Amino acid sequence: MSTATLAPEVEAFLAGLARTASPATADAYRRDLAALTTFLAAEAIDDWARLDAALLRRFLGGERLRGLAPRSLARRRAAISRFAAYLVETGQLAHNPAALVKAPRQPSHLPRPLDVDQLARFLDTPHDGSPLARRDQAVLELFYSSGLRLAELAALDLGDLQPQRVRVLGKGGKPRQVPVGRRARQALDAWLTVRGQLAAGDTQALFVGVRGGRLGHRGIQRRLAELAKVRGLAEHLHPHRLRHSFASHLLESSQDLRAVQELLGHADLATTQVYTRLDWQHLAASYDAAHPRARRRGNGSGEPS
Repeated sequence: MSTATLAPEVEAFLAGLARTASPATADAYRRDLAALTTFLAAEAIDDWARLDAALLRRFLGGERLRGLAPRSLARRRAAISRFAAYLVETGQLAHNPAALVKAPRQPSHLPRPLDVDQLARFLDTPHDGSPLARRDQAVLELFYSSGLRLAELAALDLGDLQPQRVRVLGKGGKPRQVPVGRRARQALDAWLTVRGQLAAGDTQALFVGVRGGRLGHRGIQRRLAELAKVRGLAEHLHPHRLRHSFASHLLESSQDLRAVQELLGHADLATTQVYTRLDWQHLAASYDAAHPRARRRGNGSGEPS
């Protein structure tokens, strides 16, 4: 059976998604939903109203047998869940069947944060003062200062930048405001004085490329990798690693998990706990210092002297 009867709802959903999600997310969701519609067509399902948890379990089980990694399976389920929520909103499903399907457990593959001193030396490396060098420095400083995602930084317009903070549109189109540190503000001011030499026409993009248009995701990733080599950083550098370093360094200094959660734009505190790799020794030390029934006696044993 053809997937044509299922396609219109998918296209309508993806069109709405493209207005708030990054191009990479939209492309990934398109692939995930294409795999689902191909499966449903093979099952002779031609109506989204027949989508249920049993079908989804069979689909994801088949994808697992095909060798799809847990992370990819989890993204497939997330894409389907978001699409199913859209079908509920538009009256084509009574409930979201993905809510009854557990996501596969994922191994932790978080990037290791850069050493604070190592990162400071990297950021403080002198550059030639050219418009491109000033732009790159502003990108680096803003990533580390404000913990932005790649898609958030790439989407910034001039109007999103305020004297001491920046307004970003996070995952799911959720807006938030984050502080901009002194060094990042200095780098941004230096970039804005020469931005007009590169920007084409009336583009409102904060960061532009050599052709004058908005600097894209791959362009940013490529520049970070090149800067790491040029400045002698012995490790691969990508946007998510700067975001992870921001979170880890801020948590080490402040020990305020809730604040870090807000700055990162995480809806769930558990996401922040995993992201920042809270270690048991740190938690145990905080517990011993704060809990009235855990404080040690003078002999350090916790037992009466």
